Amino acid sequence: MLLIGLTGSIATGKSTVSSLLSSPPYSLPIIDADVLARKVVEPGTRGYAAIVKHFGPSTPDLLVEPSDTMPVNGTNGKGRPLNRPALGRRVFGETDSVKKDRAVLNGIVHPAVRWEMAKMVLGCYLRGCWAVVLDIPLLFESKLDRFCGVAMVVAVRDPEVQMTRLMNRDAHLTREDAENRVKSQTDVRVKASWAEARGKGKGVVLWNDTSKEELQAQLDNHIKALKKASPQWWALSLLAFPPLAAAVAAFRIWQNVRNRPVDQDKRK
Repeated sequence: MLLIGLTGSIATGKSTVSSLLSSPPYSLPIIDADVLARKVVEPGTRGYAAIVKHFGPSTPDLLVEPSDTMPVNGTNGKGRPLNRPALGRRVFGETDSVKKDRAVLNGIVHPAVRWEMAKMVLGCYLRGCWAVVLDIPLLFESKLDRFCGVAMVVAVRDPEVQMTRLMNRDAHLTREDAENRVKSQTDVRVKASWAEARGKGKGVVLWNDTSKEELQAQLDNHIKALKKASPQWWALSLLAFPPLAAAVAAFRIWQNVRNRPVDQDKRK
């Protein structure tokens, strides 16, 4: 089974590509790290408790305000949901204190997300899927790219295109807020260079400066090539012979670690 690691940066079109891949004619299973990141910090989870413990004392508005529809103890009695904009203000930025807070949050969320992803990947393998898409904003930064047969980056060449799309999408953001969110992630053009460094068939870059139609045309070409290289019969063979699947996975990980660009390991 082919693991396709899908990434990009905020407002570059990753969600659009994820939606296309989940729909016909591709109909690929999508494991969305953002969705899982919300799941693992819902009230009542260990992630939620850890975030409230660390950020609560210094962030008065960390939780959604009580209202007629939101009891003080939450709708399920396990606590009110996190106020994501408030938490975002604590972790998006470039000051040392903000970077430290972001590291703490990542240390809480990432391990829980990885465990959920592993369970879902196993389920896709047992169903005989020829490929599964891991939709991960921090694919390279979290080093999860080493487990993927293909790293697919949705990028833009013009930084202003990214800023304009972000501010149009999230009208509540000021220019400074938008810039902080973009700067909190690795430059998407750097991510594109990392994907290209993996070599043909192992790294794919979808340039999304123009129209959705052009983006889909690029995607069509790449998926056809990937499916030709990893046909359904190969996925079924790996399902029938688990030791072979384990050996193939280990070889791919070894290749990805060996070919990892030096500057990639220096990034957070």
